[in-house]
Amino acid sequence: MTEKLCYQCRIFSVYEEEVNLPNGRKTSISWIDHKPCVAAVPIDEKGNFILLKQYRPAVKETLIEIPAGSMDRDGETPEECMQRELAEETGYRAGKLEKIFVGYLIPGYGNELMHYFIASNLTYAPLRPDADEVISTVTMTPLEAWNLIKSGSIKDSKSALGIALAIHHLGVKV
Repeated sequence: MTEKLCYQCRIFSVYEEEVNLPNGRKTSISWIDHKPCVAAVPIDEKGNFILLKQYRPAVKETLIEIPAGSMDRDGETPEECMQRELAEETGYRAGKLEKIFVGYLIPGYGNELMHYFIASNLTYAPLRPDADEVISTVTMTPLEAWNLIKSGSIKDSKSALGIALAIHHLGVKV
C-alpha cells in the first residue's frame, strides 16, 4: 500500500500507509504531517513571564499557555514566525529571541516539530490576532508559573515544557 491522503487543511494532512519497521515487520499506520511550529516564553523587564489565557474549542476550556503558532507562510524562518506570533498573541516583539530547544510534539502519530524560544527585550508592537483566537495575557513570576504547572492549572504540555525549559535555562530556583 502506498501513502494515502485522507484529509488536508492549511496546517496539517492526515495519511494512511503501510510501513516497513526496522525489525522487518510491516504495519499499517495513520499519521499527521504537520507544518513546523514555534513557541516562546516572553520575559518582561522585571523577569516576569507573559503568558496567555486562550480558549481552545477542541477541549472546551480556557488554557494558560505560552505564545505559539505554526509556520504556515512560505519561506518563513522559525524566528520570523515567532516574532509574528508574539505580536499577534501578546502585542510585543522581541529584541532578543534565544532558541532553547527543538523537538517533536507527537512522534507516536505525527511529525510536528516545535522550536522553543525565550523572548526578551520586548517592545510593544501589536498585530491583529487571528480571527479564531480568543486570547488575553497574564503576567506572573517564574515561580508562580511553575506552581501552576505543579497544581495542574497549566494543562498544555507545550507550555509546561517551555516554562520548565525557560526556568532551567535562566537558572531560576523553584
